[in-house]
Amino acid sequence: MDAFILAAGRGERLRPLTDTLPKPLIPVGGSTLIEIRIRSLAAVGITHIVVNHAHLGQQILQRLGDGSRYGVRISYSDESRGALGTGGGIIKALPLLQSDPFLVVNSDIWTDYSFTNLPSAPSRLAHLVLVGNPAHNPTGDFCLCGDRVDKLDGCMGRRATFTGIGVYRRALFADRAPAVLPLAPLLVSACDRKLVSGEYHTGVWLDIGTPERLQTLNNLLAEQESD
Repeated sequence: MDAFILAAGRGERLRPLTDTLPKPLIPVGGSTLIEIRIRSLAAVGITHIVVNHAHLGQQILQRLGDGSRYGVRISYSDESRGALGTGGGIIKALPLLQSDPFLVVNSDIWTDYSFTNLPSAPSRLAHLVLVGNPAHNPTGDFCLCGDRVDKLDGCMGRRATFTGIGVYRRALFADRAPAVLPLAPLLVSACDRKLVSGEYHTGVWLDIGTPERLQTLNNLLAEQESD
């Protein structure tokens, strides 16, 4: 299965750090956010990864190269003319992705989730990894009812936050041209048709979207190194 790493975000809340450095290349634990993710994907046998880029994207290309140093092959989806959002970015990258389904993961997260748990052939259009709601997202993103993901409206299950880790079938994006588009409306539409499955991760997950959360991650990695 191919993987797509979302790496085109501007990282506004991490300024001024991201004024001169793309968010995926923020250093953590002796590496960078995106390199940690690439190595975790390579460790479970993923050999082809597509990376999109926009803000300061040439730095990402220069750092990662063709991926050979990580034991993978990297293709790039160029959004330097303007980031397309998560949904639009996936749609633009579809010609580069050779598998159906394929994995999509945000570059700006840190987690101990094991990617070996993901289904290689999900029975629905999408399969999402969810976690408990953090302080910065107290109401959650979706409702998890058994193994089915639904909208929050009228939730009869567990309210949970989307991790940015998902497996998608191409049919989820059928008849969509590349354009600025968030992913959420596509997922909500699929939820309405009961075509989204999910699982709940009880381990560590951090969205590195602010300086405070970046410091939390650095503290966590320092503690792990000292143990």
